[in-house]
Amino acid sequence: MGALLGFSRAMDKVSNGFGVIASWLVLLACVVSAGNAVVRYGVNYSSNAWLEVQWYFFAGIVMLGASQTLLRNEHVRVDLVFGNLSERARLWVDILGIIFFLLPAMALLAWMTWPFFLDSYLRAEESSNAGGLIRWPVKLLLPVGFALLTLQGLSELIKRIALLRGIRPETEVVVDYHRPEQ
Repeated sequence: MGALLGFSRAMDKVSNGFGVIASWLVLLACVVSAGNAVVRYGVNYSSNAWLEVQWYFFAGIVMLGASQTLLRNEHVRVDLVFGNLSERARLWVDILGIIFFLLPAMALLAWMTWPFFLDSYLRAEESSNAGGLIRWPVKLLLPVGFALLTLQGLSELIKRIALLRGIRPETEVVVDYHRPEQ
């Protein structure tokens, strides 16, 4: 179990690192959006590239920040039944959900989006908009983001199994559902 918990700790650090990148992308998206508005209405100049940069940043925010959201247990969850279960039952619900839903779906999506990115990269695909950007960097975010979610799902699975076995992981495992911090 020690090696698995070591993988889990490493994956948690990776997810936190990508979460920091996603946080910076929020700031960059706001700066680009504000700058684009000022230039558009103040100087009467517009560029599709700046709009597409915003879209790329938004894609990065979602795809690179999702694994940290899973790590912090701040993903969307319906708490009708879950909140009334014991901690052990919550662990089992999470384990079964990770094994039967999260891991297969994220692994499949990572696998299915790789050719989508690869085709775009090999064709040097560009936006059809005048002044638009190359497409492959934003398409790369899809398999990378889904792979990160798959690996973070494995990390969460390891931590929950450790808790069931009476082993407390070094990183905090959030079992209770709580309202996300605003």
